Amino acid sequence: MASKKDKDMLDEYDFSKGIRGKYALRYQEGTNIIKLDEDVRKIFPDTKSVNEALRSLAGIIKQHEKHSLSNQLG
Repeated sequence: MASKKDKDMLDEYDFSKGIRGKYALRYQEGTNIIKLDEDVRKIFPDTKSVNEALRSLAGIIKQHEKHSLSNQLG
């Protein structure tokens, strides 16, 4: 099978030990990769801690929105 030489692929790139489709199922399920700054990574070192913090923040936001709405309605 002939392949075109990609101008962005340098000769020193070696994919001979790569596994085709290794992450295909995970990717197909959906991804949402976010790079955290170093200072944030120190506080939230893993997925679980980030998700817990965001859920807590989401709860605070929802409570604030309910409170603001009830104040507007009077």
